[in-house]
Amino acid sequence: MPKEYPDRPLLGVGSVIVSDGKVVLIRRGSDPDYGLWSIPGGLVEEGESLREAVARETLEETGIVVEVKEPLEILDRIVYDEGGQVKYHFVIIDYRADPIEGVLKESSDAIEARYVKLEDLKNYEITETVKNLLRSVGLMRD
Repeated sequence: MPKEYPDRPLLGVGSVIVSDGKVVLIRRGSDPDYGLWSIPGGLVEEGESLREAVARETLEETGIVVEVKEPLEILDRIVYDEGGQVKYHFVIIDYRADPIEGVLKESSDAIEARYVKLEDLKNYEITETVKNLLRSVGLMRD
């Protein structure tokens, strides 16, 4: 099913990776939100568990192997086009994840990947959805 103008919501996952007072952010290489900073994540594939999807997407986008922990948030991400039609509709489950091994590097759908100090998050153009998530789990302040 295409991401744009889907006939039903698509299921996605994301990972919040915090290590040594820093969080992993990726710069999105595709729409929606091309060029903005976000957390690693993507769509769940057929036959894949949610946790498997988190681990796969994180590895694909960052080069980091993670241990997937508890879910942090479940949210809708709905984007309408100028005519009022649903252009994107995702249901996203974000998980906390701990890095196990690997070297942080961008790949797959990410233009860049980096560890960002929590106090520096305000200096990044982060998607509104991820800003809200990071605020709700106490990692970001205005």
